[in-house]
Amino acid sequence: MLPAYMKIHDQIKKEIDEEIWKIGQRLPSERDLAEQFEVSRMTLRQAITLLVEEGVLERRMGSGTFVASTRVQEKMRGTTSFTEIIKAQGKTPSSQLISYRRTLPSKEEVEKLEIEKTENVIRMERVRYANHIPVVYEVASIPEKFIKNFNKEEITKHFFQTLQEHGYKIGKSQQTIYARLAKERIAHYLEIPKGHAILGLTQISYFDNGTAFEYVKSQYVGERFEFYLENN
Repeated sequence: MLPAYMKIHDQIKKEIDEEIWKIGQRLPSERDLAEQFEVSRMTLRQAITLLVEEGVLERRMGSGTFVASTRVQEKMRGTTSFTEIIKAQGKTPSSQLISYRRTLPSKEEVEKLEIEKTENVIRMERVRYANHIPVVYEVASIPEKFIKNFNKEEITKHFFQTLQEHGYKIGKSQQTIYARLAKERIAHYLEIPKGHAILGLTQISYFDNGTAFEYVKSQYVGERFEFYLENN
C-alpha cells in the first residue's frame, strides 16, 4: 500500500499532466492543500518536496510553490549565447543588470583570458531569466580591447550578436560544471532558499582564431536548467 504522501504526489503529478494545473501556476498554500487532501502539513510537505526534487514543482523565495516550466536545456557542444538557447526553446529571454564596471583584471581573469594584468576588463554581474523566471546568476569578464567601441546596451543585452555584427567569428568554448549550495545573496537573486542545490559553470569562450574573449562564472537553478552532451 502506498504511503499517504506518495498518493498525494501521484495525484498532483497527474493533475499537472492533465493540465488541471498549468505551467507557471501557483499552488495553494501547504495548509490549504493539507486540508484538501485531509492529511497533516508534514505529510503534504513530503509530497511537495519530492515533486520539487523531481523538477515538477519549484519553490520561489517569498512567492510560494509553482508548477515548473519545462527545463531550459543547453547542449554541451560549441558556443551558444544564453539568449539564443532561450529563444530556441520558444521562451522569452531577459536579464537584470546588477553591476557593470571597468576594472583591472583579477589574477584569475588574467590567467583565463590570457591577457596582461595591466589590460582593463569589463566585468558585469547579471541575473538571466526565461519567461521572467530566474535561471542563472552570472559574472562575465570581457577584455575591454574587444568592446571599446560598443555601447553598454550592446554588451549587456545581446553581446554575442553584437560581436558577430562587428565581424567577429565565434569559435569553441571550454566549460567546467560543478555542484554547490546557494549562498544567501545568490539565493535572493535566484528566488530560491539559501543552501539550495545549484549547478556552477565556468566557461571561457574563444573566437575562431583561438583568442579568449569572455570568461563567465555562472550559478544555475538545477530544476530550471539542464545540460546535456552530444557527441559527433
